[in-house]
Amino acid sequence: MGHGVRCRTQPKSSTLVQRDQLLHCDGFSSNSTNDENSPVEQVALTVPITDDPTFPVITFRMWILGTIACFLLSFLNQFFWYRREPLTITSISAQIAVVPLGHLMAKTITDRVFFKGSKWEFTLNLGPFNVKEHVLITIFANSGAGNPYAIHVVSAVKLFYKKKLSYWVALIVVITTQVLGVWLGWDIPAVFGGAGRHVVAPKSCSSVPIQLGSGLHGLGIGAIALDWSSISSYLGSPLASPWFATANIAVGYFLIMYVVTPLMYWFNVYKAKNFPIFSDGLFKENGQEYNISAIIDPNFHMDLEKYEHEGRLYLSIFLSLTYAFSFACLTATVVHVFLFHGR
Repeated sequence: MGHGVRCRTQPKSSTLVQRDQLLHCDGFSSNSTNDENSPVEQVALTVPITDDPTFPVITFRMWILGTIACFLLSFLNQFFWYRREPLTITSISAQIAVVPLGHLMAKTITDRVFFKGSKWEFTLNLGPFNVKEHVLITIFANSGAGNPYAIHVVSAVKLFYKKKLSYWVALIVVITTQVLGVWLGWDIPAVFGGAGRHVVAPKSCSSVPIQLGSGLHGLGIGAIALDWSSISSYLGSPLASPWFATANIAVGYFLIMYVVTPLMYWFNVYKAKNFPIFSDGLFKENGQEYNISAIIDPNFHMDLEKYEHEGRLYLSIFLSLTYAFSFACLTATVVHVFLFHGR
């Protein structure tokens, strides 16, 4: 038996969650609500399944706070990326910081209507700061929070190869690789250069205590750190992830870092014992550092004849596994989507 759906809009509030901004409709059955709601409990409790189209979205404060958050996170994360232990500021920081700023702008910016009555009519303040503005600002911040992979190329060209790269060329390299989403713009520096953030461990650091315990030349079992970037380096920010995700990644990290890597090193897989167990350096078969400049021609291309003369290039077992499992993650993502969400 059908009956009308009566909806009422609760008074507006300036709280973050803004639960009293949601539409409460008497006509929804519990089954319908459950079908539309998220199966993740944390999401279901905080994200409404209804919408209020009266909330202003494209506002002055959204553009200002979103643009500032995007530029600020982009600059800070790239600046700190060159540290030995890079410090990452996630979009969650901006997501929290813009809430009081949004409410402050809503209270202090004039609500005067400019060019009233004309087609150019606008105002800088459309009312209370709302959840939709907050979401868009967070998207802005998240867009700037990640470092472009092409920065590795630019850094390697300038720092390792001592080549001059103009601002516009560097900008085009970064933009094209970001837009395409692939590494088509990568050349020899991307493969061999790597903007190294760790000191290359000397081959003399080959004793088991150093290999396992050192935080600089080994796997860091004996290292103690109070730096948050070190504590959360395996995940980024455990506080922002559900427990099952944190535990899953922690188990995987432990197995790769403290089981697979040492075993492959001690069994001398890919001649691993010729090189440090933990290093982002490039080596010859005998463990000497590889001279990349010797295999690059004047046009900054790889010379295959010179490469054959210099010999094969080797990586430390840790870096080899890093590349291997990074590519494996891409395949695993596709398989996961197919298994859990395929029809």
